[in-house]
Amino acid sequence: MPERRQNLLGRTLTAGIPRVTLGGLRLAVLDMEQTANFMIAAAAPQHRAARPLYLTSANGEVLSRCATEPLTERLFRTADLISADGQPLVIISRLLSRTPLPQRVATTDLFHVVARKAQLAGLSFYLFGADERENAAAVANISRIYPGLRIAGACHGYLRGERLSAKIEEINKLAPDYLWVGLGVPYEQAFVEQFTPQLRNVGVIKTVGGLFNHLSGSRSRAPRWMQHAGLEWTWRVLTEPRRLFWRYLTTNPRALYLLLSRSGDAGRGRASTVAFAGRAQVRDSARPHANLVPARAGTHNHRL
Repeated sequence: MPERRQNLLGRTLTAGIPRVTLGGLRLAVLDMEQTANFMIAAAAPQHRAARPLYLTSANGEVLSRCATEPLTERLFRTADLISADGQPLVIISRLLSRTPLPQRVATTDLFHVVARKAQLAGLSFYLFGADERENAAAVANISRIYPGLRIAGACHGYLRGERLSAKIEEINKLAPDYLWVGLGVPYEQAFVEQFTPQLRNVGVIKTVGGLFNHLSGSRSRAPRWMQHAGLEWTWRVLTEPRRLFWRYLTTNPRALYLLLSRSGDAGRGRASTVAFAGRAQVRDSARPHANLVPARAGTHNHRL
């Protein structure tokens, strides 16, 4: 993964976080709370870098597409941190790795954890993506649920040319602590690659897929038991068969093959998470941004 090795700033910012390789991608071994705490710490002024920190998520469909689409694979490998947004990834990690994933970090759940913490810390959000109606509904619901959360701005994702360039400039001037980008894979990852150099005043960019559809209320989550069983993809097929049946028919078998054939311990993730909380933090204490690494919170969910 040459792109990741060249990303020296990203390596420094996330140096103490253990990873595990699943389906060919290196994923962060962090639970929901740890991921949220990392995002809160990363937005602090003393931890700001020369560019935004870039966080994304992977599930079975992402693994499948990375294996067959070189551009998608490259875009994911440039991320500073990749979270596991799929329960099957958690299950396979527990079978094949000495550093298993403690929990599924579903973006639809992570958003709310970060929002609660950001509200208390006085941090700001910008929501970019979905269509105009969905985006506005999502912002209205967020403002109702978290009345103290600072919403620096919001915009739908259907901008092109000069209008898009002007919007990027506007976002940078607003300097939100978090820019949530929901354009779908791989468009949102390509957005990050193209515009990160122009968003130097943004703290963290997190890609979110279809999050705004859930926040707006137009799309429902699967029952909890299906989420924990790794069957949320089944719920999505049942609710959107025309759009998703053939997609999952092709990506799910490939994802399962990749999980079984390209998984295991990876690099710094080879150390146990217990050591990560103790010796690893002492080892990294002299590094810049070392205190961004969240302490281990114990072992303890969006689609395949």
